[in-house]
Amino acid sequence: MRPSSGSILRMISSCQIATPAKSGKKGAFFWFLGCAFVSIHLENILFIPLTKAESMSEKMTGRLSGKVALITGAGSGLGRAMALLFAREGAKIIATDINEKNAQSVAQEIGDKALFLFQDVTDEARWESVISEACAHFGGLDILVNNAGIGGMGSVESTSTRDWRRMHEVDLDSVFFGCRAAMPALRQSKSASIINISSIAGILADGNMASYCSSKAAVRHLTKSVGLHCARNRYPVRCNSLHPAFIDTAILDDVIPGMPRDVLLQKLAKGNPMGRVGDPMDVAYAALFLASDEAKFINASELLIDGGLSAQ
Repeated sequence: MRPSSGSILRMISSCQIATPAKSGKKGAFFWFLGCAFVSIHLENILFIPLTKAESMSEKMTGRLSGKVALITGAGSGLGRAMALLFAREGAKIIATDINEKNAQSVAQEIGDKALFLFQDVTDEARWESVISEACAHFGGLDILVNNAGIGGMGSVESTSTRDWRRMHEVDLDSVFFGCRAAMPALRQSKSASIINISSIAGILADGNMASYCSSKAAVRHLTKSVGLHCARNRYPVRCNSLHPAFIDTAILDDVIPGMPRDVLLQKLAKGNPMGRVGDPMDVAYAALFLASDEAKFINASELLIDGGLSAQ
């Protein structure tokens, strides 16, 4: 088996190669040979492309090994991408969704490490039973991803009271219910993480997204409140929010109803500095980082996944 470049570089850095000044002519000769050896092998190590199996996207490292993650809205889009990635990184998954067929399919794809539970995230009582069932099945909970949500357009004048309340029930109230219901279980973890999926609309407002901007901005500040509460009480729980720009998922169908999807994607791509919309895996990898212990000092914060949109 060929050693990794990292292991070889560590071996090289730990070697004591004599310098000419300290070892005379004989030492200088061997010093020269040592440098030549290092330079030749560094060239082989650093400039040969990685094979597919060795690429970052294919090589899993067990970053969530031993952890249990509950992901809402896991049947499609961002939720599906996160569930599959977290499982590949060693986590046991509770995949919840109101769409039983989709979420069951995700759980079946993962295998024995996954449990599907039906859940309407706006049902406060169901949250309590979901947490109870999850802990009974896997023995605890380490990660909560509040991902389930809906989209919708409408200005302050065109948005009905019914639509306003529905948006906040699904996109905001459910996050509050989830954080509150899961807290007792998360407090029993050695290192727990709550990840609330907000939106770039929670950072940058739009005149035709009144209820959506409102709910997602509220998720951002709720996240900070939860994170500070946990820190001040010395709970082993971090809470952070993710703020994606337009991502290629079904929720885009609500942006401009009736517009062909390829035309919509082109239109949205032109408005982004990187010239494209995001991919679900762009968000999944960010969530993976926040879920892992690599982010153990990141709390009550937000991570923007927007291709530079907010920098304009």
